[in-house]
Amino acid sequence: MKEEADVFDLLDPVLGHHIVNTLGWRSLRPLQEEAVEPLLGGEDAVLLAPTAGGKTEAAAFPLLTRMNRQGWKGTSVLYVCPLKALLNNLHPRLRTYTGWTGRTAELWHGDITTGRRRRILAQRPDILLTTPESLESMLVSTHVDHRSFFSGLHTVVIDEVHAFAGDDRGWHLLAVLERLSRIVGRPLQRVGLSATIGNPDELLTWLQGSGHGRRPARVVAPHLAEGSRADVDTEGQAAATPPPPGDVELDYVGSVANAATVIAALHRGEKRLVFCETRRTVEELGEQLRLKGVTTFLSHASLSVDERRRAEEAFAEARDCVIVSTSTLELGIDVGDLDRVIQLDAPSTVASFLQRIGRTGRRSGTTRNCLFLALTPEGLLSAAALLLQWSRGWVEPVVAPPEPRHLVAQQLLALCLQEHRVGENLWREWWGGMGPFGPGALPVVRHLVEEGYLEQDGGLLFIGPEAERRYGHRHFMNLTAMFTAPPEFTVLNGRTEIGRTDPDLLTEEIEGPRKLLLAGRNWLVTYIDWTRKRCFVEPADEGGRARWSGFGADRIRSFALTRAARDVLLGQDPPVRLTARATAKLAEARDVHLHAVHPGGTVVTRHADGDVRWWTWAGHRANATLAASLASVAAPHRRVSDQWIRLRDDLTLQVWQIARADTGAGLCLPEVDSRAVRGLKFGEALPPRLAEATLAARMTDEESAGTVLAEPARFITLGYE
Repeated sequence: MKEEADVFDLLDPVLGHHIVNTLGWRSLRPLQEEAVEPLLGGEDAVLLAPTAGGKTEAAAFPLLTRMNRQGWKGTSVLYVCPLKALLNNLHPRLRTYTGWTGRTAELWHGDITTGRRRRILAQRPDILLTTPESLESMLVSTHVDHRSFFSGLHTVVIDEVHAFAGDDRGWHLLAVLERLSRIVGRPLQRVGLSATIGNPDELLTWLQGSGHGRRPARVVAPHLAEGSRADVDTEGQAAATPPPPGDVELDYVGSVANAATVIAALHRGEKRLVFCETRRTVEELGEQLRLKGVTTFLSHASLSVDERRRAEEAFAEARDCVIVSTSTLELGIDVGDLDRVIQLDAPSTVASFLQRIGRTGRRSGTTRNCLFLALTPEGLLSAAALLLQWSRGWVEPVVAPPEPRHLVAQQLLALCLQEHRVGENLWREWWGGMGPFGPGALPVVRHLVEEGYLEQDGGLLFIGPEAERRYGHRHFMNLTAMFTAPPEFTVLNGRTEIGRTDPDLLTEEIEGPRKLLLAGRNWLVTYIDWTRKRCFVEPADEGGRARWSGFGADRIRSFALTRAARDVLLGQDPPVRLTARATAKLAEARDVHLHAVHPGGTVVTRHADGDVRWWTWAGHRANATLAASLASVAAPHRRVSDQWIRLRDDLTLQVWQIARADTGAGLCLPEVDSRAVRGLKFGEALPPRLAEATLAARMTDEESAGTVLAEPARFITLGYE
């Protein structure tokens, strides 16, 4: 009790008063207690806790204390989130906490009006809630005096930092923070808030950027047992502590319609959140549930902001209802007090599953729960594999994508917009020697100058005509957006925006009227404005269709999850409740794959029709690496899946052995189709060779490929009389 009182003594007494009397908290949670000392001391930190673990308060309370004690003025704390919706959700809470101490918190993102932005610039808030893209927009904007506005900055809090670190938005965030630090003339304290991951120490190193080794830092994770954090298991994968107890069940239903029947029949009177892996499935399930009289709301990225907000608010206030969502509701957006989470098929990572099951069990006396409904045999196997890995206490390590050369190109252009002119030998200093901006960036700079993206004169670099042509539209707005989305048409009912749809649904040949399925409702297309990419619709009774294009990278399974699928086929069941249907379907899958799995190594099968496959169970990236490295025996088009590689139909054992021996000289990067570069944002600002090398580095998994090559392979001939 004395130790707890000591922690309260460290906080601002006004905060302590409100924590006890306004929030009604008798004590702080362990994470909140342990975060006080390092954050007050200015240390960099990653605060690690499961969903709803009180991470926001763990960062806010000590930082508000430090703000008052040290007399920080102006905007001294940035609170960065990956989603605008998450910022909107957090703002009222942080506005309350800052108000207790006479401070202010404001929002700044793409939906904030010009008038509100002017007020923020005129009267700087103490905490600014924003996204990395909006931060960069402020740095390059002619309407923002960024040196003055950020002059009081001391600390940056990055919420859901694991969601940034695993893709290029993370590199973008780090690069912007380095530029901010140089602008304000001091190192910025960096505080990352993260769900449970497999490698928190590496995440902290990444978060520190160029300051690693120069600033004190620690991981704060009281929920992990001593010594278990970021341990490595016998297969070289990151391991975490065993999963918390929960109520998890796996069922096989076989179709979206059957899933709707199960959801409508079970748990009536409860508030249910259903996660789907595609927007199309969200739409189809939403329609089916409404046909069964279930109060249903939808949320996905192609619905309008207003449509999603209405759905989330109505869901938060209702009781007997269902909200169907993609991963948009996976992060910590508050949709009220959930009773149950339902998952169709399986998310692509254990980390996603932990986020999703963490939305339940928040009320006293309730437990975390998740019901898996598999739509296909493949979905059932993926779900069983994921749950098996989860039961082993395994969580994916968060790894930043390698070789972000395209991000280097984008940042050089953004810096020239920000500073107008940059010394040709001084630009590296803006990123403090951070990895991607080292000597390897020189070919990128040369290419930008040669192709006219940058002009060079008198030892200075500045924006060139090609950058103006490609990115100059609307004050270089496209230069600050880190992702390219496939083009979509806006769907309008009168003046009300419903959402966006794939243009293929508007161009394909059909018989009869053209109908769409969007927001769980059917719509008749009445007019298409091709120039402005808009289509107008009216309500229809039935017959609508939903479809969206996607790159699908998030569906590529890792080595660990694919090997877990092999373990399931070899007889291991995940330690969760399996329905009779799931048990029967898993038995079928084991029978179908009997020839393709072996506990002692890999299997090469030859069918009577000439189809030869190497069943590696190594994941897509490892298989792509193996196919490139064994080019002499891989099929001409080198078709691969997560589970197998197609080999030449004239393969002999002798040729196979020679090819495997040749890999001793080293593995090859997968080949990249030049058309794939189009999906790499800012890839056009790189030399084609470097753009393809960047994609190849991201498609490979040499470590897992090496593991497979070290295993014996058995040859089996099938289908001959």
